[in-house]
Amino acid sequence: MIDLARDIIGSQPILAIFLAIGVGYLVGQINLGGFSLGVGAVLFVGLAIGAFAPNANIVGPIGLTGLVMFLYGIGILYGRQFFEGMAGAEGRKYNFLALLAVVAGLAVALGLGHAFGIKIGHTLGMFAGSMTSTATLQAALEVMKNSDPSIGYSIAYPFGVIGPILGMYFMTRQVKPSFPPKAQRFHMGEIALGAAAEGRLLSDVNKDLPAGVQITMVRVGNENVMPSEDLVLTRDNGLLVVSHSEEALAQAAAKFGRLEPGILVKDRSALDYIRVFVGKASMVGVPLSKLSLPGGTRLLHVRRYDADIVPNPDLMLEFGDRVGVLVPPARKEEIRKVFGDSVKATSEFSYVSLGIGMVLGILLGLVPIPIPGVGVVTLGIGGGPLIVALILGKLRRTGPMLWTMPLPANIVLRNYGLAIFLAAVGINAGQPFVRTVTESGLTLLFIGAAVLLTTVLIVLIVGYYVMKIPYDDLMGVTAGATGNPAILVYGTRMAPTERPDIGYAMIFPSATILKVVAVQIVGLLFLGGG
Repeated sequence: MIDLARDIIGSQPILAIFLAIGVGYLVGQINLGGFSLGVGAVLFVGLAIGAFAPNANIVGPIGLTGLVMFLYGIGILYGRQFFEGMAGAEGRKYNFLALLAVVAGLAVALGLGHAFGIKIGHTLGMFAGSMTSTATLQAALEVMKNSDPSIGYSIAYPFGVIGPILGMYFMTRQVKPSFPPKAQRFHMGEIALGAAAEGRLLSDVNKDLPAGVQITMVRVGNENVMPSEDLVLTRDNGLLVVSHSEEALAQAAAKFGRLEPGILVKDRSALDYIRVFVGKASMVGVPLSKLSLPGGTRLLHVRRYDADIVPNPDLMLEFGDRVGVLVPPARKEEIRKVFGDSVKATSEFSYVSLGIGMVLGILLGLVPIPIPGVGVVTLGIGGGPLIVALILGKLRRTGPMLWTMPLPANIVLRNYGLAIFLAAVGINAGQPFVRTVTESGLTLLFIGAAVLLTTVLIVLIVGYYVMKIPYDDLMGVTAGATGNPAILVYGTRMAPTERPDIGYAMIFPSATILKVVAVQIVGLLFLGGG
């Protein structure tokens, strides 16, 4: 029976891949003291399958296709945050710290690998595994042209996940940071106007409102109307206002009257309120100031995932957003058709833009980059698609071409692609992995841990005590430098604000590109020297 199973798995590579993915995700859900391998378990199940069935060899571009899917999804998701971060002094400082830590980690890997007589392929794989970077692993595989990096990667990977988590845990216990409660970003209030607004144009009142406060509806007599610049206000009018700040809303009420709930929202005879899903590509990726909505309607608020957002002229809608619209009752169906109003939009995206974006990324990865004294390097599969996706994620839309995709679809694309890549790498490295672990597994494990701790401690200690980086930002920088999303999830538990996500978005792409290029340069230097 065992021989039959070995023969079936060895002769059916597609079966082996999906077996690794299915069992790997099952193993990855096992939680021990808050630690789980997640999708990383697919690699280890793949290694077990490869060791069990020596003939199970995954050939062709299956694994590389998965890697491109993963990197493209990352770039599209974080493109805007990455470029916004790099444009500011804060982002450049954070990137400098992360890149310094990554280079130090690579230096430790090379130094200890040389001291212990470890193959350069294993050393580069350990560096990639310590950083839990699949793109770096692929770069090492390309430059070494054998499976040695996969072995080092698989040995170093587990501590590459748990090491940063332990570092964050002990650092948090030492620092004991405190954070304000998560601020609500959408507030709505009804203002009964007083003498301060008597006889003034609505345009004048708009100019005197605190920053971020918007007038969305006006009560004139016994009817609710849309705000117009030439409307003359009286003290018996009412305003429906929205703001990202409750304090600003209270200031507006104190300046022009008083808060009086119910004076507008109870009356829906002239203007009603409906919520619709954004499901049309024509409504996505365009600033609200450039969207043409039917006359007599107004966007009141945007619900994106778990947050309510005050609409502003620069805000761009995304597939799956749920928008609140003020609309005459007779035009409800018209508004639903304008926005699409389909929850299925949360999983739909343009395969045309996906295909074009990936082609551009792969082509960029083929461009040779000559480096004097080293040779010619390329961004490869690990760098080209990521850079192109970052640019397209920043652009969001080019004419009719929409580059972005809904978050649920992005998550499926990334996780499925990563699972395929890890399964293929693990299965192909199964047999060499067993031999290497038997011969020098503890040494490789020690080097991998040293590499990881070097990187994490530089980010945490230098970042907090020398650079004075806010603690929640520091959690994001640490996760971005080391790479694994599970580390980011733990970082947000240690610092429950939105800043770890922003820090991760600023750091992860540049750190990944540095790792990919550095591994290629080192590989070429060692191969040339040999």
